[in-house]
Amino acid sequence: MMPQMMRAVEIEKPGGPEVLKLTERHLPEPAHGQVVIKVAWAGVNRPDALQRAGLYAPPPTASDLPGLEASGEVVVVGGGVTDLKVGDLVCALLPGGGYAEYVATPAAHCLAVPEGMGLKEAACLPETYFTVWSNVFNRGGLKAGERFLVHGGSSGIGTTAIQLARAFGARVFATAGSADKCDACAALGAEIAINYREQDFVEVVRAEGGADVILDMVGGAYIPRNLKALAEDGRLVQIAFLGGAKVEVNFTTLMTRRLSMTGSTLRPQSDLAKARIAEELRDAVWPLLAAGTVKPVMDQSFDLADARKAHARMEKSEHIGKIVLKVGG
Repeated sequence: MMPQMMRAVEIEKPGGPEVLKLTERHLPEPAHGQVVIKVAWAGVNRPDALQRAGLYAPPPTASDLPGLEASGEVVVVGGGVTDLKVGDLVCALLPGGGYAEYVATPAAHCLAVPEGMGLKEAACLPETYFTVWSNVFNRGGLKAGERFLVHGGSSGIGTTAIQLARAFGARVFATAGSADKCDACAALGAEIAINYREQDFVEVVRAEGGADVILDMVGGAYIPRNLKALAEDGRLVQIAFLGGAKVEVNFTTLMTRRLSMTGSTLRPQSDLAKARIAEELRDAVWPLLAAGTVKPVMDQSFDLADARKAHARMEKSEHIGKIVLKVGG
């Protein structure tokens, strides 16, 4: 028997972590091609905080509740779904609504919980692995033997990017803001971990020949510095702008050194595009997770009712790896 109501965390109004409010909502119903998941754990990500602040509106058809990834049990299967059944344990990329006891999402965006992994760890996978795979490998074209720099190496994105780049044969460099965070990056496979408060990443990376691919979520003043840090034919991949989205750039540098700039956000992409990324992850990355070659790095967990505390910790940037919410029993 399914309940009629569920606990959820909603955004009362745009603002800081204090605007997150525990409430009750009716259970979602699956559209054609969707499933409903009874959520065990939900990942906490920067886009959740941007949505909470009123800076990242959900797509028109998505839930207004925050939460872009979760793990749990399939409890309802919508029309047209043939690859999943009630009782399957999955982790899923969500259009929104992860901060709730039940959530609806396209079945094609669900992946089986990797063999040997619990639901808590699996909730950390979708948003970061979809983002890193599509940007570093698809858009950035990172190949074995190339030099890869990721900023924010101790973040959820960073810890994932370091491991995947290393697993696929790249030389990995990372920036972080403390000795402890740099040590964490090195332990995950970063050949050089650069404390950006003490060293100039441009000088360090150029001394190694320059980066073939850079993954950046800082933007702002980092953009011209990233271009200097790139090797000939290098690719800068932008996924966020924590330091600002507007900056003056001399594009002659791109022409003379044959550089490329690209980037993407995940949430606005089509269901089909996300389904294709899921298929690629299933084939190329899920075996690595099952083998333990790569794994999610966990920071802290909070109860759903303490989502405010989870957001506050994330925004202090003290965490190493992923923050998750405990939703189900």
